[in-house]
Amino acid sequence: MTDSKVFFPLAVSGWDHAEYEAMQAVIKSGLFTMGAKVAAYEKDFAGFFGSKYAVMCSSGSTANLLMVAALFYRKENPLKAGDEVIVPAVSWSTTYFPLHQYGLKLRFVDIDVETLNFDLKELEKAVGPKTRLIMAVNLLGNPNDFGAIDKIIKASGHASNITLIEDNCESMAATIEGRHCGTFGVMGTFSSFFSHHIATMEGGCIVTEDEELYHILLCLRAHGWTRNLPKFNHVTGEKSDDVFEESFKFVLPGYNVRPLELEGALGIEQLKKLPRFISERRANAVTFKKEFNDHPWLMTQKEIGKSSWFGFSLVIRPEAVKAGRTRAELVKTLTSNGVECRPIVAGNFAKNPVVKLMSHEIQGALPNANWIDTHGLFVGNHHQPFTDQIKRLRELL
Repeated sequence: MTDSKVFFPLAVSGWDHAEYEAMQAVIKSGLFTMGAKVAAYEKDFAGFFGSKYAVMCSSGSTANLLMVAALFYRKENPLKAGDEVIVPAVSWSTTYFPLHQYGLKLRFVDIDVETLNFDLKELEKAVGPKTRLIMAVNLLGNPNDFGAIDKIIKASGHASNITLIEDNCESMAATIEGRHCGTFGVMGTFSSFFSHHIATMEGGCIVTEDEELYHILLCLRAHGWTRNLPKFNHVTGEKSDDVFEESFKFVLPGYNVRPLELEGALGIEQLKKLPRFISERRANAVTFKKEFNDHPWLMTQKEIGKSSWFGFSLVIRPEAVKAGRTRAELVKTLTSNGVECRPIVAGNFAKNPVVKLMSHEIQGALPNANWIDTHGLFVGNHHQPFTDQIKRLRELL
């Protein structure tokens, strides 16, 4: 529960009687492992985002794991250990860890200090003959400029060798060029953890248009066995009709990252509310931009496309730092006055000690990632009207 003294929390619940009734129905059924509710949610999810296929799993983090793993088992142009993947220097840990765990070499690229996504000039410098994969991360609800990224890939002369995937875990229902983020890459991941745009307790999802990748994801999600594959599939070709033998045939080195029926049931109800949730978040963002876009010593995130506004970033301007403003001062002011805040995702991830254990290179000096790492934070946004709280926050600062 949120502290009663907090007037500006990071996240609030979006559940009502519908979610509790959906869980009670699952409890009464006695069927808790992945089944019909999960399948129904996947169908609804794919339809909502305009994708052919959706695969639900246990979290956004395991969605990233499955997405990366699947690229190693496709028949044409599979990834292999040692291949280079370009990543933004600012994201969450589980953007990077699956890439390392599959033996890829990470190339960290700076972010744009305004959009908080890829610095397109630095991305253009980084893309080259060694590039096999680009992991685009849509940060705090804000889309990347996928038109510009596509041009960079094509201009590199290596487009046929480069795969684009998306970590869209913070940006559900963000759009650009009339398309949902998460659908620009060959696969895209989503999270439905409590603090995100919809909440299924824990939970994640992967969308793709590629039937082969879809079948690989189904196999990897549950033990690497063939049980969940259709009779005719891209992993084994044709399954036998011997259910006894086929149910325990293992063909890929998979995991058990299946979701629960409770999570599927919650997802069905939450997805119905998503349009309203996003509408409220965008309405709050209108107020936030009005109150903070002209702030004398704080910068806010520049919207690309139509953000789904996961949260609101506040970054101290260089001239304010020279004048003595510090993030420590800002954090103290916020927390002592009932405003919850956090670093911008994980800040400059390349500075973390764990990176020493990972095969990696750094493109340039990452000045923008370093700036927001030292001088930036974010506060929450919500799927309910928040105008009064935002105005109160402006008065506080």
